[in-house]
Amino acid sequence: MSEWSGHEPGAPCWAELSSTDVTLSVRFYREVFGWEAVFDPRPESGGRGRFTLDGRVVAGVGPGDGLSCAWNTYVAVADAAAATARARAAGGAVVLEPAPVLDEGIAATVRDSAGACLILWQAVRHAGAEVVGEAGTLAWSELVTGETAVREDFFYRAVFDWTVKDAGGYGWWCLHGRPVAGLTGPEPLAHWRSCFAVSRLDAAVARAAELGARVLVPPSMTPQGLRAVLADPQSAVFGLVEAARG
Repeated sequence: MSEWSGHEPGAPCWAELSSTDVTLSVRFYREVFGWEAVFDPRPESGGRGRFTLDGRVVAGVGPGDGLSCAWNTYVAVADAAAATARARAAGGAVVLEPAPVLDEGIAATVRDSAGACLILWQAVRHAGAEVVGEAGTLAWSELVTGETAVREDFFYRAVFDWTVKDAGGYGWWCLHGRPVAGLTGPEPLAHWRSCFAVSRLDAAVARAAELGARVLVPPSMTPQGLRAVLADPQSAVFGLVEAARG
């Protein structure tokens, strides 16, 4: 597996599900990915927990606003306050100012110029996912937007020093020349999407559908490989990609 002791500043590092029914979410993702859930017993945690695979932390879960369910993208930063200031100066909005999350790190929520939100994460004790890129783990994060890459490039270049590289109609956000996230669309509502790897895409899509998920984009070949897009039983949208077979 691709294990990480930390994530480079400017790279997506974590995906966390804000759920309207945490128990249902845990049951669904256990069946689809084989995840187990471990919850922080401290009252101040607000019921937040972590999904694990073979004992390694892969994603987060917790109660949201009670109205909607969504996967949230976290990007590692060296200084959350400085990154927040860059986001504001680049024309974005600060939804939540930098604040400690228990003893784990400092988080801030920003909205880009097209309206997509993501979370800036300055790690203290929690660096993010401990394993990525393998079946049952986060494969990548991508911005889904109707905006052009050129317009989006200004905001993300200013905040993370990202540049855009076209790959057959799909864009890659690159950090120091290395792809770290994706850029796709068009969709009318800009948002960040978490995509998870599975060993057999058709089987994973079929199992998710049996458990109440909706298939928004059926399995198809893309520049990133075989992939699909689903909404879980609480309408949280996520992507699936078939992991490379060694």
